[in-house]
Amino acid sequence: MTPESLLEAGTRALAENGDLRTSRQHFAQAYEAAQNAGDVHTLVAAALGAGGVWVHEHRTAAEAELVRSRIRHALTLVEPKSDIALRLRLRLTAESDYQANTSENVLRLLAEARQVVDPVVRVEALSLAHHCVLGPDHVELRKELAAEMISESLRSGRQGDLMMALLWQVVDHFLAADAHAVRRLTDLQERLKHEDHLAVRFVVSAVEVMLAIRDGRFDEAEQMAGASAQLGGEVGDVDATAWYGAQLCAIRWYQGRTAELFPLLDHLVHSPTLSTVDNSFFGALAVAAALSGDRRKAQGALAMLCQRGLDALPRSSTWMVTMSGVADAAHLLDDAEVAREVYAILLPFAHLPLMASLAVTCFGSTHHPLGLAALTFGDVDKAVTHLRAAVRDNLALGHWPAVLSSRRKYAEALQRAGNVEEARRQLATCAQEAATLGLDAPDNADLSVRREGKKWLVRLGNRSVLVDGGIGMAHLAVLAANPGQEIDAAELVAGTNALTGDATAQDQLDVEALRQYRSRLAELRERDLTDAEQAEHDWLVGEIAAAAGLGGRARTFSDSGERARIAVGKAIRRAVTALSAADPVIGDHVRDHVRTGRRCSYSPT
Repeated sequence: MTPESLLEAGTRALAENGDLRTSRQHFAQAYEAAQNAGDVHTLVAAALGAGGVWVHEHRTAAEAELVRSRIRHALTLVEPKSDIALRLRLRLTAESDYQANTSENVLRLLAEARQVVDPVVRVEALSLAHHCVLGPDHVELRKELAAEMISESLRSGRQGDLMMALLWQVVDHFLAADAHAVRRLTDLQERLKHEDHLAVRFVVSAVEVMLAIRDGRFDEAEQMAGASAQLGGEVGDVDATAWYGAQLCAIRWYQGRTAELFPLLDHLVHSPTLSTVDNSFFGALAVAAALSGDRRKAQGALAMLCQRGLDALPRSSTWMVTMSGVADAAHLLDDAEVAREVYAILLPFAHLPLMASLAVTCFGSTHHPLGLAALTFGDVDKAVTHLRAAVRDNLALGHWPAVLSSRRKYAEALQRAGNVEEARRQLATCAQEAATLGLDAPDNADLSVRREGKKWLVRLGNRSVLVDGGIGMAHLAVLAANPGQEIDAAELVAGTNALTGDATAQDQLDVEALRQYRSRLAELRERDLTDAEQAEHDWLVGEIAAAAGLGGRARTFSDSGERARIAVGKAIRRAVTALSAADPVIGDHVRDHVRTGRRCSYSPT
């Protein structure tokens, strides 16, 4: 193919079809062919087209520098005052402003572009500028840019311009919690049926996933997210992986299964496909690690975000979600200092929803993390005010899982404020809403407790959490495996299976229990202990001393029923406390359905 035909194919793929992958290939080939042929016009146009539809399409250092160097070279070949020179400078400036988290330079060039006769120049300038104002400070400016772009796109004569302008308007409406956002989306969906544009269709598919999550249709949303990610890969959109990860985070968060994503997030935070101004996955990692019981990893991720002060983080399209993750992690880690900092930073944006990127995920009202932060630093009155507002705003958004989440925390804040009666009413409403959504119905769900390495994986219906191990978790594992069965506390301590009917001598069983206790004690002595682990350490020391006779020989267990009752009760209460800290729903269920005493049981109904 000739340089001209390659350029034409690339332009058609980008401007008409929105096929990012194909256009990049054709523009790269056109540039090289034009360079070899000495065709300056084609070389310049190919260098410009290689930038693509979006800013920061090229994420690896080598790819990004190659595109920028070709644009800079093209600039040396054209008349400095020409329209094509302005388009080249706009692309370079938008790329640098985006990564520097500013918009000053590209907005100055936009003012220059508005004086140009060619509407293509104005459309491109408006779209590039829009990329650089996606943070929460520019809600109204974005709406103005999108409206102006729609007007200019009708003059440019390029199908892709109008589709992109309409997409920006849809995104802006969702980011502002505008009541007409879905109406705008429906209009764009209808247009896509007749005038397909792959890049726009991919973003629309991701927004549709977000709406399915807000409806609480989690299984369907997960399938849709996979299909959307596949489409993004075919289109060649570099954000496909990150958006899929963000959507999985949202689904698992509202399912109560965030801890399951810990290994994925630990890997994803270092992915080269992430935007240079995206810190949201560090926030998600801090939350998942905290819920998994890995306080060191959680504290490390949180410290990374806070090391230069939270206000120094780029106010990009993922900034709001990042701050929400910080508030959640600070709450889980009981970090009042970070909670105060994030509260002050988020407060001016309390009226906005927590959305990531181009409205591809939504975590509800910003009042929710503000309420969590207030709870963390001990201002219960502020917490009540914000969480009440979060419930109200989530209802307005139609984000039913977020309504449930905020209402639960609102009830907790009311209890702390001493308004027990209203807290009970809110919890009763929570139960009704959960049943309607098919969420969390713990009384009808199966409980399972099993060891995962040094931790315990606890599942309740579609919720799950990883917590640190302890003797109490081992007791709960036995009880959960035998629902409705009464098991002697002495047998739990001895490590027997109450259902097998084994008649092994008690003194032999006591030796095995002591062996397990001593093994756990040795493990604890090899590391710095948390408060909970220190309590477990002290309890184990006392139990071993009480159970051993002269020379460390095991005492018989025949007269220790009362001691076993007390020991098992304390151990299970510690386990329930750990569970409640990691997942209040699971913790409450276990507390309500596990009975301790001389005979212990788990009765789910």
